[in-house]
Amino acid sequence: MNSASLHQFSTLTVILLMLAFYGGTYLLTLGIRKKKEDADAFMVSNHRIGFGIGAASMTATWIWAASFYAAATSGYTYGVSGPIHYGLWGALMILFIYPFGRRFRKLAPNAHTLGELIHARHGSSSQLILALSNVLGSVISLMVNFTAAGALVSVLSPLSFQAGVIIAGVGVLLYTLWSGFRASVMTDFAQLVALMAIAVVIIPAVFFAMGGPSELVAGLDNLTVEQADFFSMDAILHQGAPFFVAVLAYAIGNQTISQRLFAVNEEHIKPTFLTATVGYGAIVIGLGMIGLMALTLGIEPLNGDMNNLIPQMVSGYLPPVFIALFFILVIGSLSSTADSDLSALSAIMMADVYGKNLARGKANPQRMLLVGRLTMIVATAVGIVFASFSLDILVMLVFVGALWGAIVFPVIASCFWDRITNAAFTTSVLVAMVMFCLARFEWLPLDGATGLLFELLASIGGGVIIGLMAFGFLGRAMGFLAGGLALLAMLVFATGFLREYTVLLASLTAYGTSTLVCVVMSLASRQERFDFATIGERVGDYDQAHAEPAAAPGQAAAPTSATLAGQR
Repeated sequence: MNSASLHQFSTLTVILLMLAFYGGTYLLTLGIRKKKEDADAFMVSNHRIGFGIGAASMTATWIWAASFYAAATSGYTYGVSGPIHYGLWGALMILFIYPFGRRFRKLAPNAHTLGELIHARHGSSSQLILALSNVLGSVISLMVNFTAAGALVSVLSPLSFQAGVIIAGVGVLLYTLWSGFRASVMTDFAQLVALMAIAVVIIPAVFFAMGGPSELVAGLDNLTVEQADFFSMDAILHQGAPFFVAVLAYAIGNQTISQRLFAVNEEHIKPTFLTATVGYGAIVIGLGMIGLMALTLGIEPLNGDMNNLIPQMVSGYLPPVFIALFFILVIGSLSSTADSDLSALSAIMMADVYGKNLARGKANPQRMLLVGRLTMIVATAVGIVFASFSLDILVMLVFVGALWGAIVFPVIASCFWDRITNAAFTTSVLVAMVMFCLARFEWLPLDGATGLLFELLASIGGGVIIGLMAFGFLGRAMGFLAGGLALLAMLVFATGFLREYTVLLASLTAYGTSTLVCVVMSLASRQERFDFATIGERVGDYDQAHAEPAAAPGQAAAPTSATLAGQR
Protein backbone atom coordinates (compact mmCIF):
# COMPACT_ATOMS: atom_id res chain seq x y z
CA MET A 1 0.00 0.00 0.00
CA ASN A 2 2.81 2.43 0.76
CA SER A 3 4.02 2.33 -2.81
CA ALA A 4 0.61 2.02 -4.46
CA SER A 5 -0.85 4.76 -6.58
CA LEU A 6 -4.44 5.93 -6.52
CA HIS A 7 -6.91 4.40 -8.95
CA GLN A 8 -7.73 6.77 -11.80
CA PHE A 9 -10.91 6.97 -13.83
CA SER A 10 -10.95 8.13 -17.41
CA THR A 11 -11.81 11.74 -18.14
CA LEU A 12 -15.14 10.68 -19.63
CA THR A 13 -16.07 8.65 -16.55
CA VAL A 14 -15.41 11.50 -14.12
CA ILE A 15 -17.29 14.00 -16.30
CA LEU A 16 -20.26 11.63 -16.52
CA LEU A 17 -20.23 11.09 -12.73
CA MET A 18 -20.25 14.82 -12.06
CA LEU A 19 -22.86 15.51 -14.73
CA ALA A 20 -25.06 12.78 -13.25
CA PHE A 21 -24.73 14.23 -9.75
CA TYR A 22 -25.17 17.92 -10.56
CA GLY A 23 -27.70 17.25 -13.32
CA GLY A 24 -29.79 15.08 -11.01
CA THR A 25 -29.57 17.68 -8.25
CA TYR A 26 -30.65 20.41 -10.66
CA LEU A 27 -33.65 18.35 -11.81
CA LEU A 28 -34.69 17.96 -8.16
CA THR A 29 -34.93 21.72 -7.77
CA LEU A 30 -37.16 22.16 -10.82
CA GLY A 31 -40.10 20.85 -8.82
CA ILE A 32 -39.89 23.66 -6.24
CA ARG A 33 -39.38 26.56 -8.61
CA LYS A 34 -41.91 29.35 -8.55
CA LYS A 35 -42.66 31.66 -11.45
CA LYS A 36 -42.46 34.52 -8.96
CA GLU A 37 -40.08 33.68 -6.11
CA ASP A 38 -40.39 35.72 -2.90
CA ALA A 39 -37.58 37.01 -0.71
CA ASP A 40 -38.62 35.30 2.52
CA ALA A 41 -38.82 31.88 0.84
CA PHE A 42 -35.47 32.52 -0.82
CA MET A 43 -33.83 33.19 2.57
CA VAL A 44 -35.65 30.97 5.10
CA SER A 45 -38.49 29.13 3.32
CA ASN A 46 -41.00 31.37 5.12
CA HIS A 47 -39.97 29.81 8.48
CA ARG A 48 -41.86 26.60 7.63
CA ILE A 49 -39.20 23.89 7.28
CA GLY A 50 -40.32 20.62 8.89
CA PHE A 51 -38.43 18.32 11.22
CA GLY A 52 -37.18 15.71 8.74
CA ILE A 53 -35.97 18.15 6.09
CA GLY A 54 -34.50 20.47 8.73
CA ALA A 55 -32.52 17.75 10.51
CA ALA A 56 -31.26 16.31 7.22
CA SER A 57 -30.24 19.74 5.95
CA MET A 58 -28.38 20.57 9.16
CA THR A 59 -26.51 17.26 9.11
CA ALA A 60 -25.61 17.43 5.41
CA THR A 61 -24.47 21.05 5.72
CA TRP A 62 -22.20 20.32 8.65
CA ILE A 63 -20.60 17.30 6.94
CA TRP A 64 -18.33 19.13 4.52
CA ALA A 65 -15.23 18.09 2.62
CA ALA A 66 -12.97 18.82 5.58
CA SER A 67 -14.98 16.36 7.69
CA PHE A 68 -13.71 13.50 5.54
CA TYR A 69 -10.07 14.40 5.46
CA ALA A 70 -9.74 15.97 8.91
CA ALA A 71 -11.58 13.12 10.64
CA ALA A 72 -9.29 10.54 9.04
CA THR A 73 -6.24 12.69 9.78
CA SER A 74 -7.34 12.92 13.41
CA GLY A 75 -7.62 9.15 13.73
CA TYR A 76 -4.27 8.65 12.00
CA THR A 77 -2.48 11.31 14.10
CA TYR A 78 -3.95 10.84 17.57
CA GLY A 79 -4.98 7.18 17.53
CA VAL A 80 -8.00 5.72 19.31
CA SER A 81 -9.30 9.02 20.69
CA GLY A 82 -8.78 11.05 17.50
CA PRO A 83 -12.12 10.29 15.76
CA ILE A 84 -14.00 10.99 19.00
CA HIS A 85 -12.32 14.36 19.49
CA TYR A 86 -13.19 15.43 15.96
CA GLY A 87 -16.69 13.99 15.63
CA LEU A 88 -18.01 14.57 19.15
CA TRP A 89 -17.01 18.21 19.49
CA GLY A 90 -18.17 18.92 15.96
CA ALA A 91 -21.56 17.44 16.84
CA LEU A 92 -21.76 19.61 19.95
CA MET A 93 -21.41 22.70 17.76
CA ILE A 94 -24.87 21.84 16.44
CA LEU A 95 -26.30 20.96 19.85
CA PHE A 96 -25.24 24.12 21.66
CA ILE A 97 -27.04 26.50 19.34
CA TYR A 98 -30.33 24.93 20.44
CA PRO A 99 -30.84 26.47 23.92
CA PHE A 100 -29.79 29.92 22.73
CA GLY A 101 -31.61 29.45 19.45
CA ARG A 102 -34.91 29.16 21.30
CA ARG A 103 -34.26 32.60 22.77
CA PHE A 104 -33.32 34.05 19.39
CA ARG A 105 -36.58 32.77 17.86
CA LYS A 106 -38.67 34.15 20.74
CA LEU A 107 -37.15 37.59 20.40
CA ALA A 108 -37.34 37.69 16.58
CA PRO A 109 -39.66 34.94 15.28
CA ASN A 110 -39.60 36.37 11.74
CA ALA A 111 -35.86 37.04 11.45
CA HIS A 112 -33.79 35.70 8.57
CA THR A 113 -30.31 36.18 10.07
CA LEU A 114 -28.90 36.58 13.54
CA GLY A 115 -27.55 39.91 12.33
CA GLU A 116 -31.09 41.26 11.98
CA LEU A 117 -31.70 40.53 15.66
CA ILE A 118 -28.45 42.23 16.65
CA HIS A 119 -29.33 45.22 14.44
CA ALA A 120 -32.64 45.58 16.27
CA ARG A 121 -30.82 45.25 19.60
CA HIS A 122 -27.80 47.49 18.99
CA GLY A 123 -27.71 49.06 15.54
CA SER A 124 -25.51 48.85 12.47
CA SER A 125 -21.97 48.65 13.90
CA SER A 126 -22.56 45.52 15.98
CA GLN A 127 -24.63 43.94 13.22
CA LEU A 128 -21.98 44.55 10.57
CA ILE A 129 -19.28 42.98 12.76
CA LEU A 130 -21.39 39.83 12.92
CA ALA A 131 -22.17 40.01 9.19
CA LEU A 132 -18.49 40.47 8.28
CA SER A 133 -17.46 37.42 10.29
CA ASN A 134 -20.09 35.34 8.51
CA VAL A 135 -19.12 36.60 5.06
CA LEU A 136 -15.46 35.74 5.66
CA GLY A 137 -16.37 32.35 7.10
CA SER A 138 -18.69 31.39 4.25
CA VAL A 139 -16.28 32.55 1.52
CA ILE A 140 -13.48 30.55 3.10
CA SER A 141 -15.78 27.54 3.37
CA LEU A 142 -16.58 27.85 -0.34
CA MET A 143 -12.87 27.97 -1.14
CA VAL A 144 -12.20 24.88 0.98
CA ASN A 145 -14.98 22.87 -0.65
CA PHE A 146 -14.11 23.88 -4.19
CA THR A 147 -10.45 23.13 -3.42
CA ALA A 148 -11.43 19.67 -2.18
CA ALA A 149 -13.38 19.06 -5.39
CA GLY A 150 -10.39 20.08 -7.49
CA ALA A 151 -8.04 17.87 -5.49
CA LEU A 152 -10.36 14.86 -5.74
CA VAL A 153 -10.81 15.23 -9.49
CA SER A 154 -7.07 15.70 -10.06
CA VAL A 155 -6.04 12.56 -8.13
CA LEU A 156 -8.78 10.28 -9.47
CA SER A 157 -8.75 11.38 -13.12
CA PRO A 158 -6.54 12.97 -15.79
CA LEU A 159 -8.48 16.24 -15.41
CA SER A 160 -6.68 19.20 -13.87
CA PHE A 161 -7.24 20.65 -10.40
CA GLN A 162 -8.70 23.83 -11.90
CA ALA A 163 -11.18 21.81 -14.00
CA GLY A 164 -12.53 20.11 -10.88
CA VAL A 165 -12.88 23.44 -9.10
CA ILE A 166 -14.81 25.02 -11.99
CA ILE A 167 -17.15 22.05 -12.47
CA ALA A 168 -18.01 21.96 -8.77
CA GLY A 169 -18.52 25.72 -8.54
CA VAL A 170 -20.75 25.97 -11.60
CA GLY A 171 -22.66 22.83 -10.62
CA VAL A 172 -23.53 24.12 -7.14
CA LEU A 173 -24.48 27.55 -8.45
CA LEU A 174 -26.69 26.00 -11.14
CA TYR A 175 -29.13 24.34 -8.76
CA THR A 176 -29.01 26.99 -5.98
CA LEU A 177 -29.32 30.22 -7.95
CA TRP A 178 -33.07 30.34 -8.58
CA SER A 179 -34.67 29.08 -5.36
CA GLY A 180 -31.87 29.83 -2.89
CA PHE A 181 -32.32 28.33 0.58
CA ARG A 182 -35.30 26.25 -0.51
CA ALA A 183 -33.15 24.50 -3.10
CA SER A 184 -30.37 24.03 -0.57
CA VAL A 185 -32.51 22.29 2.06
CA MET A 186 -34.32 20.11 -0.46
CA THR A 187 -31.14 18.87 -2.11
CA ASP A 188 -29.52 18.46 1.33
CA PHE A 189 -32.13 15.82 2.14
CA ALA A 190 -31.38 13.82 -1.00
CA GLN A 191 -27.63 14.28 -0.55
CA LEU A 192 -27.76 13.10 3.07
CA VAL A 193 -29.67 9.96 2.12
CA ALA A 194 -26.98 9.24 -0.47
CA LEU A 195 -24.20 10.10 1.99
CA MET A 196 -25.54 7.73 4.64
CA ALA A 197 -26.25 4.92 2.19
CA ILE A 198 -22.77 5.11 0.66
CA ALA A 199 -21.00 5.59 4.03
CA VAL A 200 -22.81 2.55 5.45
CA VAL A 201 -21.42 0.52 2.55
CA ILE A 202 -17.93 1.98 2.16
CA ILE A 203 -16.74 2.19 5.78
CA PRO A 204 -17.50 -1.48 6.63
CA ALA A 205 -16.22 -2.56 3.20
CA VAL A 206 -12.83 -0.91 3.82
CA PHE A 207 -12.78 -2.25 7.38
CA PHE A 208 -13.32 -5.89 6.39
CA ALA A 209 -11.18 -5.66 3.26
CA MET A 210 -8.30 -4.73 5.58
CA GLY A 211 -8.86 -7.82 7.70
CA GLY A 212 -11.64 -6.83 10.07
CA PRO A 213 -11.53 -6.60 13.88
CA SER A 214 -8.73 -9.15 14.26
CA GLU A 215 -6.34 -7.09 12.10
CA LEU A 216 -7.33 -3.92 13.91
CA VAL A 217 -6.57 -5.43 17.31
CA ALA A 218 -3.32 -6.98 16.09
CA GLY A 219 -2.22 -3.65 14.66
CA LEU A 220 -2.60 -1.81 17.97
CA ASP A 221 1.06 -2.63 18.60
CA ASN A 222 1.94 -0.07 15.90
CA LEU A 223 0.52 2.72 18.05
CA THR A 224 2.57 4.83 20.42
CA VAL A 225 1.61 4.98 24.09
CA GLU A 226 -0.19 8.30 23.53
CA GLN A 227 -2.03 7.02 20.44
CA ALA A 228 -3.20 3.91 22.29
CA ASP A 229 -4.45 5.94 25.27
CA PHE A 230 -8.12 6.90 24.97
CA PHE A 231 -7.48 9.77 27.40
CA SER A 232 -4.29 10.95 25.72
CA MET A 233 -3.28 14.40 26.99
CA ASP A 234 -1.52 15.04 23.68
CA ALA A 235 -4.81 14.52 21.81
CA ILE A 236 -6.79 16.52 24.35
CA LEU A 237 -4.51 19.57 24.41
CA HIS A 238 -3.74 19.70 20.69
CA GLN A 239 -7.14 18.75 19.31
CA GLY A 240 -9.85 18.02 21.87
CA ALA A 241 -9.57 21.22 23.90
CA PRO A 242 -9.23 23.62 20.90
CA PHE A 243 -12.23 21.93 19.26
CA PHE A 244 -14.22 22.17 22.48
CA VAL A 245 -13.42 25.88 22.71
CA ALA A 246 -14.66 26.31 19.14
CA VAL A 247 -18.05 24.70 19.91
CA LEU A 248 -19.87 27.89 20.92
CA ALA A 249 -17.95 30.05 18.45
CA TYR A 250 -19.16 28.07 15.46
CA ALA A 251 -22.65 27.59 16.89
CA ILE A 252 -23.17 31.33 17.34
CA GLY A 253 -21.05 32.70 14.51
CA ASN A 254 -22.00 30.42 11.62
CA GLN A 255 -24.85 31.77 9.50
CA THR A 256 -25.52 28.36 7.90
CA ILE A 257 -26.65 27.13 11.33
CA SER A 258 -28.60 30.22 12.37
CA GLN A 259 -30.30 30.35 8.95
CA ARG A 260 -31.74 26.89 9.58
CA LEU A 261 -32.65 27.92 13.10
CA PHE A 262 -34.87 30.68 11.71
CA ALA A 263 -36.22 28.48 8.91
CA VAL A 264 -37.41 25.47 10.95
CA ASN A 265 -40.91 25.49 12.41
CA GLU A 266 -40.48 26.69 15.97
CA GLU A 267 -41.98 23.57 17.53
CA HIS A 268 -39.48 21.41 15.64
CA ILE A 269 -36.30 23.21 16.78
CA LYS A 270 -35.43 20.77 19.57
CA PRO A 271 -35.81 17.46 17.67
CA THR A 272 -34.17 18.97 14.59
CA PHE A 273 -30.98 19.96 16.38
CA LEU A 274 -30.82 16.82 18.53
CA THR A 275 -31.19 14.56 15.48
CA ALA A 276 -28.59 16.50 13.50
CA THR A 277 -26.16 16.25 16.44
CA VAL A 278 -26.42 12.45 16.56
CA GLY A 279 -26.35 12.04 12.77
CA TYR A 280 -23.26 14.19 12.29
CA GLY A 281 -21.35 12.55 15.14
CA ALA A 282 -22.06 9.00 13.97
CA ILE A 283 -21.04 9.59 10.34
CA VAL A 284 -17.90 11.62 11.05
CA ILE A 285 -16.62 9.35 13.81
CA GLY A 286 -17.08 6.46 11.38
CA LEU A 287 -15.00 8.28 8.76
CA GLY A 288 -12.32 8.93 11.37
CA MET A 289 -12.05 5.20 11.99
CA ILE A 290 -10.62 4.78 8.48
CA GLY A 291 -7.65 6.89 9.56
CA LEU A 292 -7.26 4.80 12.72
CA MET A 293 -7.30 1.61 10.64
CA ALA A 294 -4.58 2.99 8.39
CA LEU A 295 -2.50 3.80 11.46
CA THR A 296 -2.82 0.32 12.92
CA LEU A 297 -1.64 -1.22 9.63
CA GLY A 298 1.34 1.12 9.40
CA ILE A 299 0.18 2.66 6.11
CA GLU A 300 1.93 5.88 5.04
CA PRO A 301 -0.13 8.58 3.27
CA LEU A 302 0.66 8.77 -0.42
CA ASN A 303 3.22 11.51 -1.17
CA GLY A 304 3.12 12.42 2.51
CA ASP A 305 -0.23 14.20 2.00
CA MET A 306 -2.78 13.37 4.69
CA ASN A 307 -5.60 14.37 2.33
CA ASN A 308 -4.73 11.32 0.23
CA LEU A 309 -5.37 8.96 3.14
CA ILE A 310 -9.08 8.19 2.58
CA PRO A 311 -8.83 8.06 -1.27
CA GLN A 312 -5.77 5.85 -0.82
CA MET A 313 -7.59 3.42 1.49
CA VAL A 314 -10.66 3.24 -0.73
CA SER A 315 -8.58 2.92 -3.90
CA GLY A 316 -6.26 0.30 -2.45
CA TYR A 317 -8.84 -2.01 -0.93
CA LEU A 318 -12.06 -1.63 -2.94
CA PRO A 319 -13.10 -2.28 -6.57
CA PRO A 320 -13.79 0.59 -9.03
CA VAL A 321 -17.56 0.66 -8.39
CA PHE A 322 -16.91 1.46 -4.72
CA ILE A 323 -14.38 4.11 -5.70
CA ALA A 324 -17.05 5.72 -7.89
CA LEU A 325 -19.45 5.67 -4.92
CA PHE A 326 -16.76 7.28 -2.79
CA PHE A 327 -16.30 9.97 -5.43
CA ILE A 328 -20.02 10.78 -5.30
CA LEU A 329 -19.88 10.69 -1.48
CA VAL A 330 -17.23 13.43 -1.31
CA ILE A 331 -18.78 15.53 -4.09
CA GLY A 332 -22.14 15.33 -2.33
CA SER A 333 -20.71 16.32 1.04
CA LEU A 334 -18.83 19.36 -0.27
CA SER A 335 -21.77 20.44 -2.47
CA SER A 336 -24.25 20.32 0.41
CA THR A 337 -22.04 22.69 2.39
CA ALA A 338 -21.19 24.92 -0.58
CA ASP A 339 -24.86 25.50 -1.45
CA SER A 340 -25.51 26.35 2.21
CA ASP A 341 -22.68 28.88 2.12
CA LEU A 342 -24.16 30.48 -0.99
CA SER A 343 -27.57 30.66 0.71
CA ALA A 344 -26.02 32.12 3.87
CA LEU A 345 -24.08 34.75 1.94
CA SER A 346 -27.13 35.76 -0.07
CA ALA A 347 -29.24 36.11 3.10
CA ILE A 348 -26.57 38.27 4.76
CA MET A 349 -26.34 40.60 1.77
CA MET A 350 -30.13 40.68 1.31
CA ALA A 351 -31.14 41.25 4.94
CA ASP A 352 -28.14 42.60 6.83
CA VAL A 353 -26.53 44.78 4.18
CA TYR A 354 -29.36 45.79 1.84
CA GLY A 355 -32.48 45.38 3.99
CA LYS A 356 -31.26 46.96 7.23
CA ASN A 357 -28.59 49.38 6.04
CA LEU A 358 -28.94 50.41 2.41
CA ALA A 359 -32.75 50.28 2.27
CA ARG A 360 -33.06 51.24 5.95
CA GLY A 361 -36.06 49.04 6.60
CA LYS A 362 -37.87 49.91 3.34
CA ALA A 363 -36.56 47.04 1.26
CA ASN A 364 -38.05 46.06 -2.09
CA PRO A 365 -38.46 42.24 -2.04
CA GLN A 366 -37.77 41.87 -5.76
CA ARG A 367 -34.63 43.96 -5.47
CA MET A 368 -33.61 41.78 -2.53
CA LEU A 369 -33.87 38.71 -4.74
CA LEU A 370 -31.64 40.37 -7.31
CA VAL A 371 -29.11 41.19 -4.58
CA GLY A 372 -29.23 37.59 -3.36
CA ARG A 373 -28.67 36.05 -6.77
CA LEU A 374 -25.90 38.47 -7.69
CA THR A 375 -24.25 37.64 -4.37
CA MET A 376 -24.33 33.93 -5.24
CA ILE A 377 -22.75 34.54 -8.65
CA VAL A 378 -20.01 36.80 -7.25
CA ALA A 379 -19.32 34.47 -4.31
CA THR A 380 -19.02 31.47 -6.63
CA ALA A 381 -16.61 33.35 -8.89
CA VAL A 382 -14.51 34.45 -5.90
CA GLY A 383 -14.51 30.93 -4.48
CA ILE A 384 -13.43 29.42 -7.81
CA VAL A 385 -10.67 31.99 -8.35
CA PHE A 386 -9.13 31.65 -4.91
CA ALA A 387 -9.55 27.86 -4.87
CA SER A 388 -7.81 27.66 -8.26
CA PHE A 389 -4.75 29.36 -6.76
CA SER A 390 -4.54 26.60 -4.10
CA LEU A 391 -3.92 29.29 -1.48
CA ASP A 392 -3.04 28.52 2.12
CA ILE A 393 -6.20 29.57 3.94
CA LEU A 394 -4.97 28.76 7.46
CA VAL A 395 -4.32 32.39 8.43
CA MET A 396 -7.78 33.46 7.28
CA LEU A 397 -9.38 30.57 9.19
CA VAL A 398 -7.48 31.66 12.30
CA PHE A 399 -8.88 35.18 12.08
CA VAL A 400 -12.44 34.04 11.42
CA GLY A 401 -12.29 31.56 14.30
CA ALA A 402 -11.02 34.31 16.60
CA LEU A 403 -13.71 36.72 15.46
CA TRP A 404 -16.42 34.13 16.11
CA GLY A 405 -14.96 33.42 19.55
CA ALA A 406 -14.83 37.12 20.36
CA ILE A 407 -18.52 37.67 19.53
CA VAL A 408 -19.95 34.71 21.49
CA PHE A 409 -20.46 36.41 24.86
CA PRO A 410 -21.57 39.81 23.46
CA VAL A 411 -24.17 38.12 21.21
CA ILE A 412 -25.59 35.82 23.88
CA ALA A 413 -25.52 38.46 26.62
CA SER A 414 -27.24 40.96 24.33
CA CYS A 415 -30.20 38.60 24.07
CA PHE A 416 -30.56 37.96 27.82
CA TRP A 417 -29.20 41.05 29.63
CA ASP A 418 -30.81 44.43 29.06
CA ARG A 419 -27.73 46.44 30.11
CA ILE A 420 -25.42 45.44 27.23
CA THR A 421 -24.71 48.50 25.07
CA ASN A 422 -23.71 48.88 21.44
CA ALA A 423 -20.41 50.49 22.48
CA ALA A 424 -19.67 47.59 24.82
CA PHE A 425 -20.45 45.04 22.07
CA THR A 426 -18.31 46.68 19.41
CA THR A 427 -15.37 47.59 21.65
CA SER A 428 -15.20 44.20 23.32
CA VAL A 429 -14.99 42.38 19.98
CA LEU A 430 -12.26 44.67 18.62
CA VAL A 431 -10.16 44.51 21.80
CA ALA A 432 -10.55 40.73 21.93
CA MET A 433 -9.30 40.43 18.34
CA VAL A 434 -6.20 42.46 19.16
CA MET A 435 -5.46 40.36 22.24
CA PHE A 436 -6.00 37.18 20.24
CA CYS A 437 -3.45 38.25 17.62
CA LEU A 438 -0.91 39.22 20.29
CA ALA A 439 -1.15 35.74 21.79
CA ARG A 440 -1.65 33.60 18.67
CA PHE A 441 1.23 35.07 16.70
CA GLU A 442 3.33 35.72 19.82
CA TRP A 443 3.80 39.40 19.03
CA LEU A 444 4.45 39.74 22.75
CA PRO A 445 6.66 37.27 24.66
CA LEU A 446 4.49 34.73 26.47
CA ASP A 447 6.62 34.59 29.59
CA GLY A 448 6.79 36.40 32.91
CA ALA A 449 4.03 38.89 33.68
CA THR A 450 2.83 39.00 30.05
CA GLY A 451 2.31 35.25 29.93
CA LEU A 452 0.55 35.39 33.28
CA LEU A 453 -1.81 38.10 31.98
CA PHE A 454 -2.80 36.02 28.95
CA GLU A 455 -3.30 32.94 31.12
CA LEU A 456 -5.55 34.96 33.42
CA LEU A 457 -7.64 36.15 30.47
CA ALA A 458 -7.70 32.61 29.08
CA SER A 459 -8.86 31.30 32.47
CA ILE A 460 -11.74 33.78 32.38
CA GLY A 461 -12.48 32.56 28.86
CA GLY A 462 -12.59 28.94 30.03
CA GLY A 463 -14.99 29.88 32.81
CA VAL A 464 -17.17 31.79 30.33
CA ILE A 465 -17.42 28.81 27.95
CA ILE A 466 -18.41 26.33 30.66
CA GLY A 467 -20.71 28.88 32.28
CA LEU A 468 -22.55 29.64 29.04
CA MET A 469 -22.99 25.95 28.23
CA ALA A 470 -24.41 25.25 31.69
CA PHE A 471 -26.59 28.37 31.50
CA GLY A 472 -28.05 27.30 28.17
CA PHE A 473 -29.32 23.96 29.45
CA LEU A 474 -29.53 24.33 33.25
CA GLY A 475 -30.31 28.00 33.89
CA ARG A 476 -28.62 31.08 35.31
CA ALA A 477 -27.71 29.75 38.78
CA MET A 478 -26.00 26.63 37.43
CA GLY A 479 -24.31 28.74 34.78
CA PHE A 480 -22.68 31.01 37.35
CA LEU A 481 -21.72 28.03 39.52
CA ALA A 482 -20.21 26.00 36.69
CA GLY A 483 -18.42 29.05 35.27
CA GLY A 484 -16.97 29.96 38.68
CA LEU A 485 -15.71 26.43 39.31
CA ALA A 486 -14.19 26.27 35.82
CA LEU A 487 -12.46 29.61 36.38
CA LEU A 488 -10.94 28.41 39.67
CA ALA A 489 -9.79 25.16 38.06
CA MET A 490 -8.19 27.06 35.19
CA LEU A 491 -6.38 29.43 37.55
CA VAL A 492 -4.96 26.48 39.49
CA PHE A 493 -3.98 24.19 36.63
CA ALA A 494 -3.43 26.52 33.64
CA THR A 495 -1.12 29.10 35.24
CA GLY A 496 2.41 28.63 33.97
CA PHE A 497 1.25 25.81 31.71
CA LEU A 498 -1.23 27.06 29.15
CA ARG A 499 1.27 29.42 27.48
CA GLU A 500 2.92 26.37 25.90
CA TYR A 501 -0.23 25.79 23.81
CA THR A 502 -0.65 29.05 21.90
CA VAL A 503 -3.67 27.99 19.78
CA LEU A 504 -5.69 27.09 22.86
CA LEU A 505 -4.36 30.07 24.82
CA ALA A 506 -5.26 32.56 22.08
CA SER A 507 -8.76 31.16 21.54
CA LEU A 508 -9.57 31.29 25.26
CA THR A 509 -8.09 34.78 25.46
CA ALA A 510 -10.57 36.00 22.83
CA TYR A 511 -13.47 34.71 24.93
CA GLY A 512 -12.12 36.10 28.20
CA THR A 513 -11.21 39.53 26.85
CA SER A 514 -14.52 40.14 25.08
CA THR A 515 -16.46 39.08 28.18
CA LEU A 516 -14.43 41.24 30.56
CA VAL A 517 -14.60 44.37 28.40
CA CYS A 518 -18.27 43.90 27.55
CA VAL A 519 -19.34 43.44 31.18
CA VAL A 520 -17.24 46.31 32.56
CA MET A 521 -18.38 48.79 29.90
CA SER A 522 -22.02 47.78 30.26
CA LEU A 523 -21.98 48.11 34.04
CA ALA A 524 -20.28 51.51 33.77
CA SER A 525 -22.81 52.81 31.26
CA ARG A 526 -25.78 54.91 32.35
CA GLN A 527 -27.69 54.11 29.19
CA GLU A 528 -31.37 53.27 29.65
CA ARG A 529 -32.14 49.56 29.95
CA PHE A 530 -33.24 47.93 26.72
CA ASP A 531 -36.84 46.78 26.15
CA PHE A 532 -36.64 43.39 24.44
CA ALA A 533 -40.22 43.68 23.18
CA THR A 534 -39.01 46.16 20.56
CA ILE A 535 -36.91 43.52 18.76
CA GLY A 536 -39.95 41.62 17.48
CA GLU A 537 -41.47 44.89 16.32
CA ARG A 538 -38.35 45.82 14.34
CA VAL A 539 -37.71 42.47 12.63
CA GLY A 540 -40.29 41.04 10.24
CA ASP A 541 -40.86 39.41 6.88
CA TYR A 542 -40.23 41.34 3.67
CA ASP A 543 -42.99 39.86 1.51
CA GLN A 544 -46.22 41.05 3.07
CA ALA A 545 -48.22 38.30 1.43
CA HIS A 546 -46.43 35.79 3.63
CA ALA A 547 -45.78 37.99 6.64
CA GLU A 548 -47.19 37.20 10.06
CA PRO A 549 -47.44 39.70 12.90
CA ALA A 550 -43.92 40.08 14.22
CA ALA A 551 -44.78 41.01 17.76
CA ALA A 552 -48.24 42.02 18.77
CA PRO A 553 -48.66 43.70 22.15
CA GLY A 554 -48.51 41.10 24.87
CA GLN A 555 -47.39 38.35 22.48
CA ALA A 556 -45.27 35.72 24.24
CA ALA A 557 -42.80 35.54 21.38
CA ALA A 558 -41.44 38.95 22.28
CA PRO A 559 -40.93 39.06 26.06
CA THR A 560 -40.39 42.38 27.73
CA SER A 561 -37.54 43.25 30.01
CA ALA A 562 -39.88 42.79 32.96
CA THR A 563 -40.68 39.20 32.08
CA LEU A 564 -37.02 38.58 31.24
CA ALA A 565 -36.01 39.45 34.78
CA GLY A 566 -37.81 36.39 36.07
CA GLN A 567 -36.52 34.09 33.36
CA ARG A 568 -33.93 31.48 34.34
